[in-house]
Formats: sequence, structure tokens, C-alpha cells
Amino acid sequence: MPVTTLSASLNARFASESEIENWDKHVTANPNGGNLLQSAAFAAVKRNFGWDIRHLVLEPTGGAGGEAAQPSYNLVLEKSFPLLGRFWYLIKGPDVASVEDIPAALDAVRDLVRRERLGVFAVKIEPDIVDSEEARAVLARAGLVKVPNLQPNDSTAVLDIGSEPHLVLKSISSRGRNAVRRAEREGVEVVEAEPTAANYRTMHELMTGTLTTKSRTGAQVRGLDYYRQFWTEFTSRGQGRLYFVYENGRPSVGAFVINYGRKGTYKDGGSLQNRSQYGDSHLVQWRAINDVKALGCTEYDFCGTPPAAQVKDKEHPFHGLGLFKTSFSKTVTDFVGCWDFVIDPARYRAWSLAGERIARQLYTRRTGQQFY
Repeated sequence: MPVTTLSASLNARFASESEIENWDKHVTANPNGGNLLQSAAFAAVKRNFGWDIRHLVLEPTGGAGGEAAQPSYNLVLEKSFPLLGRFWYLIKGPDVASVEDIPAALDAVRDLVRRERLGVFAVKIEPDIVDSEEARAVLARAGLVKVPNLQPNDSTAVLDIGSEPHLVLKSISSRGRNAVRRAEREGVEVVEAEPTAANYRTMHELMTGTLTTKSRTGAQVRGLDYYRQFWTEFTSRGQGRLYFVYENGRPSVGAFVINYGRKGTYKDGGSLQNRSQYGDSHLVQWRAINDVKALGCTEYDFCGTPPAAQVKDKEHPFHGLGLFKTSFSKTVTDFVGCWDFVIDPARYRAWSLAGERIARQLYTRRTGQQFY
């Protein structure tokens, strides 16, 4: 079904109580399909880890697209700081069909901030818009400031799983396909684990390297409390599944996979080193792909690789992950990443010079958690 671009004229407002109650239904109908980091489950997690939550709606008011254009529902994470005011993070948003929609969306956000006297000095955005010189030019012309990326899947491998399973398997690389088939022949079994505290602890141990001689992924892993709530929020809504492969009676590979809208996502993973079951990690992914496909997903996000230009760089911290994930989908997609939309230049200057750095240090020192 073709996606209709948002109107050039937009209005920003906060969602109604009814819209919030049906939040996931609205988000997954967004022009670009929504993102799990805009979900009700993720909102519940971030509310418990230092953020205030706002539910933002961007809707066409006329012009191109007219009544046929889709509104966009976006999760806003908010923090307040003495002297500076409020800072907004449109995580994986705004969810729009085209980069050309972003300037109008942010104009509408600025109008809302001023109309409601919200005191927001800047808005961080990270839309799932594919990176290109043209896209960056649109954002730069709109006055946005490029800042470091935050999410691991700002570069990622995405597999089209919309066709029949045998065609999906045929579409992956021969290395990945052979690993899946060999694991199946040799009787490797993938188990969907119960969402229990004990299994969550085991999964976290696999991720952090507690059950390994060293951590090999280069990925930054949060504390168990964060993951316990994250996994619980998604599994309780039927949007998450935990998988294990066992070797010698204990879990040797673990994966947590999310189904949200049309996209499945390999969110978290971990494994023992020196395993003897060839292809076990590939078979976990193949099982998850087929499960989310049965739930209506048409694409599968492996959630994080090196950027396309660095995918063969052995020094990149995600090099090993990239090799594994690109054995399923050779194409790495780079998104435009994080940009700051400045509403109050003076306060944003103070934020960018020292405020953000100090806020992040103080929050991490106080809570032991990552700021973002």
C-alpha cells in the first residue's frame, strides 16, 4: 500500500486520553510504520528511568495530501533542567514518510511549544529516514544541528520477510543459509523461553559476558533492572519473545525479539564462547523470523551494524556483530541519525557547551544508568 506524505501544513497537539489508550494502534499506522521505541511498552520503561512522557500528534491541516494524508503519532521523552527549561527527545521520530516533511513537522512542534508556553529550548530528533547528502541538506537548511547518534540501529541490516519462507531463506547469503540448514540437520533446538525472572537473569548474563571468558560484541549493556522491565513490558503485551539454545544442559545462545507493527526486531542477544553446535545463532534468528512473519511482520531488523562504509573495518566495535547480521542481509541501511532542533538559541548554546555533558554525568553518577 503506497504511503501518503504528510501535508506541507501541519498542526501539533497532544494526544487525547482515548488515543493514548490505543497508542500502539496509532503508532503502527504512522506514515513510516512506527518504531518499537515509540511504543507504549517503551514509554513505560522510560517513565521509570528518569523521563517524563508526552504523546505528540502531527496532523495535516490541508494542502497536498488533504484528508487522505496520515497523521503521525510520536513518543516524546522530556527532561527538565534548572535555568534551561525543558528538553525534548523525539525518539525515532518524527515518523514521517519523507525528509521533506520534517521542516513542517518541526515548525508545528515549535508552534505548540510557544502556544502552550512549555519552555522547551530544543528538540532532539532521529527519524528513520535513509541517510543521503540530499536528506542531510534538507535538515541543514531547516536549521537543524547534527549531533552524535544514540541508537544502535541508526545503521542496521534489514531483511525483507514478506515472501514465502523458502524464498526468504533463499534470499539470505549462502553462508547464512548453510548455517541454518546444518543446525537443523544436526538437531539443534531453539526453545521459546518463559518470561521469568530466572530466564531474564540468564539472558542478561549471556549479554554481559558473565557466562563467557570475555565480552565480544562491543555493545553497551545496561543493568539487569532495565532489561527486566523492558522485556516484561513487551512480553506482557504479546510483543516480545525470549529464545534460548541449550548446550550441555545450559543456555548457550539467547535472543530477545520484538514484533511491532510490520517489523520484527532482533533487539538483544548474547552467547557463550567455544560452543560446539554449528549454526546455533543462525537457527535462533531463523526461528524468530518465521515467528514474527506468522504475526504479520514483513521486515526483520537485525538492530545494529557498523555503518555501510565501515562494515568491513575489523577495528569497528560492532565488526563481529556486523559479520553475523550481514550474513542474512548484505545491505546495510544508514539512517540520518540524531539532529537537534533549536527553539531557544541562548539556552541551547549553554546546553551544548556544558549542560548536556554535566546532566549526563550527574544522572549516571546518581543512578548508575545511561542518560539516554
